[in-house]
Amino acid sequence: MLDRKLVRKDPERVRKGIAGKHVDFDVDAFLAKDEEMRDLIQETEKLKAERNDASHEISRLKKEKKDAAPIIAGMKATSIRIREVDEALKSISEEIDNLALAMPNLPHESVPYGKGAEDNPVVKSWGEIPEMPEKPLSHWEIGEKLGILDLAAGAKVSGRGFVVMRGDGALLTRALINLFLDIHRKQGYEELWVPFMVNRASMVGTGQLPKMADDMYHCERDDFFLIPTAEVPVTNMYRDTILEGDMLPMKFTAYTPCFRREAGSYGQDTRGMTRVHQFDKVEMVRYALPENSYSDLEVLLGDACEVLEVLDIPYRVIELCTGDLSFAAAKCYDIETWAPGVEKWLEVSSCSNFEDFQARRAGIKLRREKRAKPEFVHTLNGSGLALPRVIATILEMNQTPTGKVRIPSALIPFMGGIEYLEA
Repeated sequence: MLDRKLVRKDPERVRKGIAGKHVDFDVDAFLAKDEEMRDLIQETEKLKAERNDASHEISRLKKEKKDAAPIIAGMKATSIRIREVDEALKSISEEIDNLALAMPNLPHESVPYGKGAEDNPVVKSWGEIPEMPEKPLSHWEIGEKLGILDLAAGAKVSGRGFVVMRGDGALLTRALINLFLDIHRKQGYEELWVPFMVNRASMVGTGQLPKMADDMYHCERDDFFLIPTAEVPVTNMYRDTILEGDMLPMKFTAYTPCFRREAGSYGQDTRGMTRVHQFDKVEMVRYALPENSYSDLEVLLGDACEVLEVLDIPYRVIELCTGDLSFAAAKCYDIETWAPGVEKWLEVSSCSNFEDFQARRAGIKLRREKRAKPEFVHTLNGSGLALPRVIATILEMNQTPTGKVRIPSALIPFMGGIEYLEA
Protein backbone atom coordinates (compact mmCIF):
# COMPACT_ATOMS: atom_id res chain seq x y z
CA MET A 1 0.00 0.00 0.00
CA LEU A 2 1.02 3.61 -0.29
CA ASP A 3 2.56 5.59 2.55
CA ARG A 4 -0.34 7.55 4.08
CA LYS A 5 2.04 10.41 4.85
CA LEU A 6 2.71 10.66 1.11
CA VAL A 7 -1.01 10.78 0.34
CA ARG A 8 -1.50 13.59 2.87
CA LYS A 9 1.63 15.53 1.93
CA ASP A 10 1.43 15.27 -1.87
CA PRO A 11 -2.13 14.33 -2.90
CA GLU A 12 -1.64 15.82 -6.36
CA ARG A 13 1.19 13.39 -7.10
CA VAL A 14 -1.00 10.53 -5.91
CA ARG A 15 -3.94 11.69 -8.05
CA LYS A 16 -1.68 11.97 -11.09
CA GLY A 17 -0.16 8.54 -10.55
CA ILE A 18 -3.53 6.84 -10.10
CA ALA A 19 -4.94 8.67 -13.13
CA GLY A 20 -1.95 7.43 -15.15
CA LYS A 21 -2.95 3.87 -14.30
CA HIS A 22 -6.54 4.69 -15.34
CA VAL A 23 -7.83 3.43 -12.02
CA ASP A 24 -10.99 4.85 -10.50
CA PHE A 25 -10.07 5.82 -6.94
CA ASP A 26 -11.32 8.86 -5.02
CA VAL A 27 -8.26 10.32 -3.30
CA ASP A 28 -10.30 13.20 -1.84
CA ALA A 29 -12.73 10.79 -0.18
CA PHE A 30 -9.78 8.91 1.31
CA LEU A 31 -8.27 12.14 2.63
CA ALA A 32 -11.62 13.22 4.10
CA LYS A 33 -11.92 9.90 5.96
CA ASP A 34 -8.32 10.16 7.07
CA GLU A 35 -8.88 13.67 8.43
CA GLU A 36 -12.01 12.49 10.23
CA MET A 37 -10.04 9.66 11.80
CA ARG A 38 -7.26 11.99 12.96
CA ASP A 39 -9.85 14.35 14.46
CA LEU A 40 -11.31 11.44 16.41
CA ILE A 41 -7.83 10.43 17.58
CA GLN A 42 -7.20 13.94 18.85
CA GLU A 43 -10.56 14.00 20.58
CA THR A 44 -10.09 10.68 22.34
CA GLU A 45 -6.56 11.61 23.42
CA LYS A 46 -7.87 14.89 24.85
CA LEU A 47 -10.77 13.15 26.63
CA LYS A 48 -8.49 10.49 28.11
CA ALA A 49 -6.12 13.17 29.34
CA GLU A 50 -9.08 14.96 30.96
CA ARG A 51 -10.20 11.68 32.54
CA ASN A 52 -6.73 11.10 33.97
CA ASP A 53 -6.63 14.64 35.39
CA ALA A 54 -10.09 14.17 36.88
CA SER A 55 -9.06 10.87 38.42
CA HIS A 56 -6.11 12.54 40.12
CA GLU A 57 -8.35 15.38 41.30
CA ILE A 58 -10.95 12.96 42.70
CA SER A 59 -8.20 11.11 44.55
CA ARG A 60 -6.93 14.38 46.04
CA LEU A 61 -10.39 15.53 47.10
CA LYS A 62 -11.16 12.21 48.76
CA LYS A 63 -7.92 12.31 50.70
CA GLU A 64 -8.85 15.81 51.88
CA LYS A 65 -12.37 14.52 52.65
CA LYS A 66 -13.91 17.02 50.27
CA ASP A 67 -16.90 16.58 47.89
CA ALA A 68 -15.82 14.97 44.61
CA ALA A 69 -19.35 14.17 43.33
CA PRO A 70 -19.47 16.88 40.61
CA ILE A 71 -16.16 15.74 39.18
CA ILE A 72 -17.20 12.06 39.36
CA ALA A 73 -20.40 12.87 37.47
CA GLY A 74 -18.42 14.74 34.85
CA MET A 75 -15.95 11.89 34.51
CA LYS A 76 -18.79 9.43 33.87
CA ALA A 77 -19.99 11.58 30.98
CA THR A 78 -16.41 11.77 29.71
CA SER A 79 -16.04 7.98 29.89
CA ILE A 80 -19.26 7.50 27.91
CA ARG A 81 -17.96 9.86 25.21
CA ILE A 82 -14.61 8.07 25.13
CA ARG A 83 -16.39 4.77 24.45
CA GLU A 84 -18.42 6.39 21.67
CA VAL A 85 -15.33 7.93 20.06
CA ASP A 86 -13.34 4.69 20.36
CA GLU A 87 -16.13 2.75 18.64
CA ALA A 88 -16.32 5.35 15.87
CA LEU A 89 -12.55 5.29 15.57
CA LYS A 90 -12.50 1.51 15.22
CA SER A 91 -15.14 1.65 12.49
CA ILE A 92 -13.52 4.42 10.48
CA SER A 93 -10.06 2.86 10.90
CA GLU A 94 -11.31 -0.37 9.30
CA GLU A 95 -12.94 1.65 6.53
CA ILE A 96 -9.72 3.54 5.82
CA ASP A 97 -7.67 0.33 5.89
CA ASN A 98 -9.97 -1.13 3.23
CA LEU A 99 -9.67 2.02 1.13
CA ALA A 100 -5.88 1.95 1.47
CA LEU A 101 -5.80 -1.66 0.24
CA ALA A 102 -7.76 -0.61 -2.86
CA MET A 103 -5.34 2.20 -3.74
CA PRO A 104 -2.89 1.14 -6.50
CA ASN A 105 0.84 1.70 -6.49
CA LEU A 106 2.09 4.79 -8.30
CA PRO A 107 4.05 4.47 -11.55
CA HIS A 108 7.73 5.35 -11.33
CA GLU A 109 8.60 8.67 -12.96
CA SER A 110 10.46 6.84 -15.75
CA VAL A 111 7.37 4.87 -16.87
CA PRO A 112 5.98 6.13 -20.20
CA TYR A 113 2.44 7.45 -20.11
CA GLY A 114 -0.14 5.46 -22.06
CA LYS A 115 -3.60 3.95 -22.01
CA GLY A 116 -2.84 0.32 -22.81
CA ALA A 117 -0.71 -2.29 -24.57
CA GLU A 118 -0.71 -0.31 -27.81
CA ASP A 119 1.36 2.38 -26.04
CA ASN A 120 4.09 0.05 -24.75
CA PRO A 121 7.47 0.82 -26.37
CA VAL A 122 9.86 -1.96 -27.43
CA VAL A 123 13.14 -1.33 -25.61
CA LYS A 124 15.15 -4.37 -26.70
CA SER A 125 15.16 -7.09 -29.35
CA TRP A 126 17.36 -10.18 -29.49
CA GLY A 127 17.86 -12.91 -32.07
CA GLU A 128 16.60 -13.48 -35.58
CA ILE A 129 13.25 -15.06 -36.35
CA PRO A 130 14.01 -18.01 -38.66
CA GLU A 131 12.35 -18.65 -42.00
CA MET A 132 9.27 -20.75 -41.56
CA PRO A 133 7.25 -23.10 -43.74
CA GLU A 134 4.76 -21.27 -45.96
CA LYS A 135 1.93 -22.09 -43.56
CA PRO A 136 3.38 -22.78 -40.10
CA LEU A 137 1.13 -24.83 -37.85
CA SER A 138 -0.13 -23.66 -34.48
CA HIS A 139 1.31 -25.29 -31.38
CA TRP A 140 -1.89 -27.18 -30.67
CA GLU A 141 -1.94 -28.61 -34.21
CA ILE A 142 1.70 -29.66 -33.84
CA GLY A 143 1.21 -31.03 -30.34
CA GLU A 144 -1.82 -33.10 -31.28
CA LYS A 145 -0.16 -34.48 -34.42
CA LEU A 146 2.87 -35.51 -32.40
CA GLY A 147 0.70 -36.95 -29.63
CA ILE A 148 2.33 -34.80 -26.92
CA LEU A 149 -0.57 -32.41 -26.22
CA ASP A 150 -4.01 -33.73 -25.27
CA LEU A 151 -6.51 -30.88 -24.99
CA ALA A 152 -9.50 -33.23 -25.00
CA ALA A 153 -8.21 -35.09 -21.95
CA GLY A 154 -7.62 -31.84 -20.10
CA ALA A 155 -11.15 -30.68 -20.87
CA LYS A 156 -12.58 -34.03 -19.80
CA VAL A 157 -10.91 -34.24 -16.40
CA SER A 158 -11.16 -30.54 -15.50
CA GLY A 159 -12.74 -28.37 -18.20
CA ARG A 160 -11.76 -25.84 -20.80
CA GLY A 161 -8.48 -24.10 -20.02
CA PHE A 162 -6.67 -27.21 -18.76
CA VAL A 163 -4.21 -29.34 -20.73
CA VAL A 164 -2.57 -32.74 -20.49
CA MET A 165 1.00 -33.17 -21.73
CA ARG A 166 1.86 -36.69 -22.81
CA GLY A 167 5.05 -38.65 -23.41
CA ASP A 168 7.79 -36.41 -24.70
CA GLY A 169 5.54 -33.39 -24.08
CA ALA A 170 5.61 -34.16 -20.35
CA LEU A 171 9.35 -34.74 -20.60
CA LEU A 172 9.76 -31.37 -22.35
CA THR A 173 7.87 -29.68 -19.50
CA ARG A 174 10.08 -31.30 -16.87
CA ALA A 175 13.22 -30.53 -18.87
CA LEU A 176 12.36 -26.84 -19.11
CA ILE A 177 11.70 -26.58 -15.37
CA ASN A 178 15.04 -28.20 -14.57
CA LEU A 179 16.92 -26.01 -17.07
CA PHE A 180 15.33 -22.82 -15.76
CA LEU A 181 16.10 -23.65 -12.13
CA ASP A 182 19.68 -24.61 -12.97
CA ILE A 183 20.23 -21.30 -14.77
CA HIS A 184 18.83 -19.28 -11.87
CA ARG A 185 20.89 -21.19 -9.31
CA LYS A 186 24.01 -20.30 -11.31
CA GLN A 187 22.83 -16.68 -11.31
CA GLY A 188 22.93 -16.75 -7.52
CA TYR A 189 19.29 -17.40 -6.62
CA GLU A 190 18.48 -19.67 -3.69
CA GLU A 191 16.09 -22.39 -4.83
CA LEU A 192 12.95 -22.89 -2.74
CA TRP A 193 10.14 -25.41 -2.69
CA VAL A 194 7.07 -23.62 -1.36
CA PRO A 195 3.40 -24.34 -0.57
CA PHE A 196 0.97 -24.15 -3.47
CA MET A 197 -1.79 -22.91 -1.14
CA VAL A 198 -1.55 -19.77 0.99
CA ASN A 199 -3.61 -17.98 3.61
CA ARG A 200 -5.52 -14.75 3.11
CA ALA A 201 -2.84 -12.59 4.76
CA SER A 202 -0.33 -13.74 2.14
CA MET A 203 -2.64 -12.79 -0.74
CA VAL A 204 -3.23 -9.37 0.81
CA GLY A 205 0.49 -8.92 1.39
CA THR A 206 1.46 -9.18 -2.28
CA GLY A 207 -1.59 -7.32 -3.56
CA GLN A 208 -3.80 -10.04 -5.05
CA LEU A 209 -6.50 -9.29 -2.48
CA PRO A 210 -8.84 -7.57 -2.40
CA LYS A 211 -8.36 -6.18 -5.92
CA MET A 212 -8.23 -9.47 -7.85
CA ALA A 213 -10.36 -11.71 -5.66
CA ASP A 214 -12.55 -12.78 -8.58
CA ASP A 215 -9.51 -14.10 -10.45
CA MET A 216 -8.32 -16.34 -7.62
CA TYR A 217 -9.23 -19.92 -6.74
CA HIS A 218 -10.49 -19.92 -3.15
CA CYS A 219 -10.88 -22.92 -0.83
CA GLU A 220 -13.62 -21.51 1.38
CA ARG A 221 -13.64 -24.10 4.15
CA ASP A 222 -10.06 -23.35 5.20
CA ASP A 223 -9.84 -19.87 3.67
CA PHE A 224 -6.86 -20.92 1.57
CA PHE A 225 -6.05 -19.70 -1.93
CA LEU A 226 -4.36 -21.62 -4.72
CA ILE A 227 -1.35 -19.52 -5.63
CA PRO A 228 -1.49 -17.46 -8.86
CA THR A 229 2.34 -17.30 -8.83
CA ALA A 230 5.24 -18.32 -6.60
CA GLU A 231 5.70 -14.61 -5.88
CA VAL A 232 3.02 -14.95 -3.19
CA PRO A 233 4.57 -17.61 -0.93
CA VAL A 234 8.17 -16.52 -1.57
CA THR A 235 7.54 -12.85 -0.76
CA ASN A 236 5.40 -13.66 2.28
CA MET A 237 8.08 -15.86 3.84
CA TYR A 238 9.31 -12.66 5.47
CA ARG A 239 5.95 -11.10 6.26
CA ASP A 240 6.03 -9.14 9.53
CA THR A 241 9.81 -9.49 9.72
CA ILE A 242 12.65 -7.00 10.21
CA LEU A 243 15.65 -8.02 8.12
CA GLU A 244 19.20 -6.99 8.89
CA GLY A 245 20.58 -4.64 6.24
CA ASP A 246 23.56 -6.86 5.42
CA MET A 247 21.15 -9.63 4.39
CA LEU A 248 20.16 -7.64 1.30
CA PRO A 249 19.91 -8.19 -1.55
CA MET A 250 18.25 -11.60 -1.24
CA LYS A 251 17.43 -13.64 -4.34
CA PHE A 252 15.09 -16.62 -4.53
CA THR A 253 13.77 -18.87 -7.27
CA ALA A 254 10.99 -21.44 -7.11
CA TYR A 255 9.04 -23.67 -9.43
CA THR A 256 5.30 -23.95 -8.82
CA PRO A 257 2.10 -24.63 -10.68
CA CYS A 258 0.01 -21.46 -10.87
CA PHE A 259 -3.77 -21.11 -10.81
CA ARG A 260 -5.72 -18.19 -12.27
CA ARG A 261 -9.42 -18.05 -13.01
CA GLU A 262 -9.11 -14.98 -15.27
CA ALA A 263 -7.42 -16.98 -18.01
CA GLY A 264 -10.71 -18.21 -19.47
CA SER A 265 -12.05 -14.87 -20.68
CA TYR A 266 -10.05 -14.04 -23.78
CA GLY A 267 -12.09 -15.45 -26.67
CA GLN A 268 -9.98 -17.16 -29.31
CA ASP A 269 -6.90 -17.03 -27.05
CA THR A 270 -8.43 -19.83 -24.96
CA ARG A 271 -7.45 -22.35 -27.66
CA GLY A 272 -4.21 -24.20 -27.10
CA MET A 273 -1.83 -23.27 -24.29
CA THR A 274 -1.70 -19.47 -24.36
CA ARG A 275 -4.54 -18.93 -21.85
CA VAL A 276 -4.97 -21.69 -19.28
CA HIS A 277 -6.25 -21.88 -15.72
CA GLN A 278 -3.32 -23.98 -14.45
CA PHE A 279 0.22 -23.55 -15.70
CA ASP A 280 3.80 -24.17 -14.62
CA LYS A 281 6.22 -21.34 -13.94
CA VAL A 282 9.64 -20.74 -12.48
CA GLU A 283 9.70 -17.47 -10.55
CA MET A 284 12.44 -15.14 -9.35
CA VAL A 285 11.93 -12.88 -6.31
CA ARG A 286 14.36 -10.27 -5.02
CA TYR A 287 14.48 -8.24 -1.79
CA ALA A 288 16.44 -5.04 -2.37
CA LEU A 289 17.69 -1.95 -0.60
CA PRO A 290 15.46 0.95 -1.73
CA GLU A 291 18.31 2.82 -3.38
CA ASN A 292 19.29 -0.24 -5.42
CA SER A 293 15.91 -1.60 -6.53
CA TYR A 294 15.90 -0.08 -10.01
CA SER A 295 19.37 -1.32 -10.86
CA ASP A 296 18.24 -4.68 -9.45
CA LEU A 297 15.25 -4.57 -11.81
CA GLU A 298 17.59 -4.34 -14.79
CA VAL A 299 19.60 -7.29 -13.45
CA LEU A 300 16.39 -9.26 -12.91
CA LEU A 301 15.35 -8.55 -16.49
CA GLY A 302 18.73 -9.73 -17.75
CA ASP A 303 18.45 -12.93 -15.72
CA ALA A 304 15.10 -13.73 -17.36
CA CYS A 305 16.39 -12.86 -20.83
CA GLU A 306 19.38 -15.17 -20.35
CA VAL A 307 17.03 -18.15 -20.18
CA LEU A 308 15.68 -17.39 -23.66
CA GLU A 309 19.16 -16.77 -25.02
CA VAL A 310 20.30 -20.15 -23.68
CA LEU A 311 17.34 -21.68 -25.55
CA ASP A 312 18.22 -19.62 -28.66
CA ILE A 313 14.70 -18.19 -28.74
CA PRO A 314 14.38 -14.70 -30.28
CA TYR A 315 12.55 -12.23 -28.06
CA ARG A 316 11.68 -8.62 -27.52
CA VAL A 317 11.35 -6.59 -24.32
CA ILE A 318 8.60 -4.03 -23.94
CA GLU A 319 8.28 -1.46 -21.19
CA LEU A 320 4.76 -1.23 -19.85
CA CYS A 321 3.16 2.19 -19.98
CA THR A 322 1.24 3.61 -17.04
CA GLY A 323 -2.12 2.31 -18.23
CA ASP A 324 -0.85 -1.25 -18.67
CA LEU A 325 0.91 -1.57 -15.31
CA SER A 326 -0.48 -4.02 -12.80
CA PHE A 327 -2.15 -2.84 -9.60
CA ALA A 328 0.97 -3.34 -7.48
CA ALA A 329 3.82 -2.55 -9.90
CA ALA A 330 5.72 0.74 -10.05
CA LYS A 331 7.61 -0.31 -13.19
CA CYS A 332 7.46 -3.43 -15.33
CA TYR A 333 9.05 -5.01 -18.38
CA ASP A 334 7.40 -7.79 -20.36
CA ILE A 335 9.42 -10.28 -22.40
CA GLU A 336 7.69 -11.63 -25.48
CA THR A 337 8.50 -14.38 -27.96
CA TRP A 338 7.16 -14.69 -31.50
CA ALA A 339 4.86 -17.63 -32.21
CA PRO A 340 4.61 -17.92 -36.02
CA GLY A 341 1.78 -20.45 -36.00
CA VAL A 342 -0.62 -18.10 -34.24
CA GLU A 343 1.17 -15.01 -35.59
CA LYS A 344 1.40 -13.35 -32.20
CA TRP A 345 3.92 -12.11 -29.70
CA LEU A 346 3.43 -14.13 -26.51
CA GLU A 347 4.32 -12.79 -23.08
CA VAL A 348 6.58 -15.31 -21.34
CA SER A 349 7.82 -13.11 -18.50
CA SER A 350 6.99 -9.98 -16.54
CA CYS A 351 9.71 -8.35 -14.43
CA SER A 352 8.41 -5.82 -11.93
CA ASN A 353 9.61 -3.48 -9.20
CA PHE A 354 6.97 -2.93 -6.52
CA GLU A 355 9.18 -0.55 -4.52
CA ASP A 356 7.84 -0.64 -0.91
CA PHE A 357 4.20 -1.25 -1.94
CA GLN A 358 4.13 -4.96 -1.07
CA ALA A 359 6.45 -4.51 1.90
CA ARG A 360 4.05 -2.03 3.52
CA ARG A 361 1.14 -4.44 3.07
CA ALA A 362 3.16 -7.40 4.34
CA GLY A 363 5.19 -5.61 7.03
CA ILE A 364 8.62 -6.49 5.58
CA LYS A 365 11.26 -4.11 6.94
CA LEU A 366 15.02 -3.77 7.17
CA ARG A 367 17.30 -2.33 9.82
CA ARG A 368 20.54 -1.06 8.30
CA GLU A 369 22.45 -1.16 11.59
CA LYS A 370 21.82 -1.78 15.28
CA ARG A 371 19.35 0.63 16.87
CA ALA A 372 18.61 2.21 13.47
CA LYS A 373 14.97 2.93 12.68
CA PRO A 374 13.44 0.14 10.59
CA GLU A 375 12.39 1.00 7.03
CA PHE A 376 10.54 -0.90 4.34
CA VAL A 377 12.43 -3.05 1.84
CA HIS A 378 11.75 -3.01 -1.89
CA THR A 379 10.47 -6.20 -3.52
CA LEU A 380 10.81 -7.33 -7.13
CA ASN A 381 9.82 -10.39 -9.08
CA GLY A 382 10.07 -11.85 -12.55
CA SER A 383 8.96 -14.94 -14.41
CA GLY A 384 11.86 -17.09 -15.32
CA LEU A 385 9.86 -18.35 -17.26
CA ALA A 386 6.17 -19.26 -17.69
CA LEU A 387 6.15 -22.64 -19.44
CA PRO A 388 3.01 -22.87 -21.62
CA ARG A 389 3.96 -20.03 -23.95
CA VAL A 390 7.60 -21.08 -24.02
CA ILE A 391 6.46 -24.54 -25.10
CA ALA A 392 4.12 -22.99 -27.67
CA THR A 393 7.02 -20.90 -29.02
CA ILE A 394 9.39 -23.89 -29.18
CA LEU A 395 6.83 -26.01 -31.05
CA GLU A 396 5.93 -23.28 -33.55
CA MET A 397 9.39 -21.77 -34.00
CA ASN A 398 11.24 -25.08 -34.39
CA GLN A 399 8.82 -26.98 -36.62
CA THR A 400 10.37 -28.50 -39.71
CA PRO A 401 8.95 -29.31 -43.18
CA THR A 402 9.02 -33.00 -42.24
CA GLY A 403 6.70 -32.45 -39.28
CA LYS A 404 9.36 -32.90 -36.62
CA VAL A 405 10.17 -30.26 -34.02
CA ARG A 406 13.80 -29.48 -33.25
CA ILE A 407 14.76 -29.46 -29.57
CA PRO A 408 16.95 -26.47 -28.54
CA SER A 409 20.48 -27.75 -27.97
CA ALA A 410 20.58 -26.62 -24.32
CA LEU A 411 17.57 -28.83 -23.59
CA ILE A 412 18.88 -32.01 -25.20
CA PRO A 413 20.76 -33.21 -22.07
CA PHE A 414 17.58 -32.70 -20.02
CA MET A 415 15.61 -34.62 -22.66
CA GLY A 416 17.76 -37.74 -22.39
CA GLY A 417 19.50 -36.98 -25.68
CA ILE A 418 16.29 -36.51 -27.71
CA GLU A 419 17.02 -34.00 -30.51
CA TYR A 420 13.61 -33.96 -32.24
CA LEU A 421 10.01 -34.41 -31.22
CA GLU A 422 8.31 -36.70 -33.69
CA ALA A 423 5.22 -38.84 -34.00
